[in-house]
Amino acid sequence: MNGNTKHWREARDEEEGGFVVQGSNGEFPFLTSSERLEVVSRVRQAMPKDKLLLAGSGCECEAIMPRALAVAGFGDGRILDPGVQSTTQATVEMTVSMAQVGADAAMVVTPCYYHGRMSSAALIHHYTKVADLSPIPVVLYSVPANTGLDLPVDAVVTLSQHPNIVGIKDSGALLLQVTRIGLIVHKTRRQDFQVLAGSAGFLLASYAVGAVGGVCALANVLGAQVCQLERLCLTGQWEDAQKLQHRLIEPNTAVTRRFGIPGLKKTMDWFGYYGGPCRAPLQELSPSQEEALRLDFTSNGWL
Repeated sequence: MNGNTKHWREARDEEEGGFVVQGSNGEFPFLTSSERLEVVSRVRQAMPKDKLLLAGSGCECEAIMPRALAVAGFGDGRILDPGVQSTTQATVEMTVSMAQVGADAAMVVTPCYYHGRMSSAALIHHYTKVADLSPIPVVLYSVPANTGLDLPVDAVVTLSQHPNIVGIKDSGALLLQVTRIGLIVHKTRRQDFQVLAGSAGFLLASYAVGAVGGVCALANVLGAQVCQLERLCLTGQWEDAQKLQHRLIEPNTAVTRRFGIPGLKKTMDWFGYYGGPCRAPLQELSPSQEEALRLDFTSNGWL
């Protein structure tokens, strides 16, 4: 982990923002609570103190950490009956604990197991409770490919008015996502609220409609190039940005929708990072899949 953090740090200019841990590509659903906190703590120790650390703290109900719950205001430090634990309580607990080990802000994915009942009202209640009790700013996280649930725009607009909710990472289908990002930017323009693209595949288009940044799986291996695309967009060099975006589309698709985390980890190994094995039930790539993955990078000049 320390080696990867060092590589990522060197791949970015001093002007760039920071690091995101425990997002979808961090395999957080397959980690224990203590493992998730250890990841945040170790990354915080390895990265520069002046850089932002955004940590994914969303939960679908987890084991109680009494001290964290007491700090959050849900209890007095005693272990609660498991029957009264909830996804919202667990998310507050994890958010508070991540703040204690060094996170500067929390990225909270939508609760989704009972996604058919996750109405705007339910989601607003969940996020409001988390933001009320969080000691650090909260970033909403909508990733329907994994959750089966798009955080409704009307809920985003309402939540953008909360003083401790500062933005959203919005991921989804490419064409529809750019339209949605533009709408969220427009609807929240009067708030101190930032919209982040959730994929390098539509990063240029997202900047064109008002996004201020991105949290991208591809940045794990092509971080300098993703940051370069940001600079080109922000300085209005659209022709050069378009050329670079074109070369990132296939690699981005390969490490997300096409081959997912196994593909991303294999690519990290190729680029000198440590990717390592996936946790079950995720499977390693077959030789033919590895060949197809490599082709997506070599044909665009990255390997």
